Amino acid sequence: MQVTKYHNASHRQVNGFHFTGAQAYDPGCKHRDDRPMKGFVVDILPADHAKASLVGRVWNPAVGGPSLVLVGDGIVHDITTSHAPTMRDLLELDDPVGFAHDNQGGVLGELLAIAANRRHHRRDADMVRFLAPCDLQAVKACGVTFAQSIIERVIEEKAKGDASQADAIRQKCLEMIGTSLTDVKAGSDEAQRVKQALIEVDMWSPYLEVGIGPDAEVFTKAQPLSSVGWGAEVGLHPVSEWNNPEPEIVLAVNSQGKVKGATLGNDVNLRDVEGRSALLLGKAKDNNASSSVGPFIRLFDEGYGIDDVRMAELTLEVTGTDGFQLQGSSSMAQISRDPLDLVSQTCGAHHQYPDGFCLFLGTLFAPVQDRRAPGAGFTHELGDIVRIKEPRLGALCNQVNLSPSC
Repeated sequence: MQVTKYHNASHRQVNGFHFTGAQAYDPGCKHRDDRPMKGFVVDILPADHAKASLVGRVWNPAVGGPSLVLVGDGIVHDITTSHAPTMRDLLELDDPVGFAHDNQGGVLGELLAIAANRRHHRRDADMVRFLAPCDLQAVKACGVTFAQSIIERVIEEKAKGDASQADAIRQKCLEMIGTSLTDVKAGSDEAQRVKQALIEVDMWSPYLEVGIGPDAEVFTKAQPLSSVGWGAEVGLHPVSEWNNPEPEIVLAVNSQGKVKGATLGNDVNLRDVEGRSALLLGKAKDNNASSSVGPFIRLFDEGYGIDDVRMAELTLEVTGTDGFQLQGSSSMAQISRDPLDLVSQTCGAHHQYPDGFCLFLGTLFAPVQDRRAPGAGFTHELGDIVRIKEPRLGALCNQVNLSPSC
């Protein structure tokens, strides 16, 4: 088995798989006929993981259920207590960082060994494996929070879900709208003037309303306990022929509306379904394994906070079993609404969340690279490996399958 080598990392071998430093080959990320994808390497941990407070959840066969964990020095420690038995409870504490470090219980294993256990299509109840770090929290998401994504949502709407029309409509949108939305502050007087101009040329859209209007789009992405974690399969509804991953920052917010940490997420998106009608958002967004979160929640502390979220730089890689490769990025510096504004629009006197919530912040990434045919744009194929990375949050890796099989 060929494994990518790094000059500043020593090799390790766990359960027959080779690893380098904090990086791990993910044996769960393989083609559905069980042939491993050679050379695929995953940077699970943040670059500055030695300074990070990383908490998550694993399946613990010793208790027949999930356990809370703290990851440090390549070791996964059980921090589950009667005082904080769930991630929800941990995030309710005034000092979850101190609590996590003060309550390190038994060692559940080495990070790399647990990573090697992950066979997402063979859920072995006798093996410790990573779960999504969120549990009882509602899973909410914000849409069209970047100017470029606004244009792509308008294209979906105008194309009525037909990918073959996307290129022509994209060109028309760029000619009429251009990049004028990039510097428009949502809800401002300038945004109102842009709205009126677009109405006059019949280019107004509900997506533009939530993109530059006063109110953000906030929707339910998934039910509590339904998100999948690192190494698991993500699911596509079988009716979709035009879909894509959405690499996003996910905030961990407690019941008081306080942001306690951040992680990565894949807001799996069905462009053709939502494009037919915005009222099909639920079908386009909430399916089996359509929400991936992880690998860990990085708790806010003196070394990492909301300003770091504001400057986060995400990268995305899609690798197909057919050799297809797609790379993209999403810069939080270009978001149209501040993350804390999105939190305040999600919760408040109008809407409380007793168990808190995880909030997807949206993405700049909108793939246009052709795959199946010229002009057809990008869409997933079964077996695709999706890797979302951010230097201070690590990497989230999943494989694509149909939602009924996830």
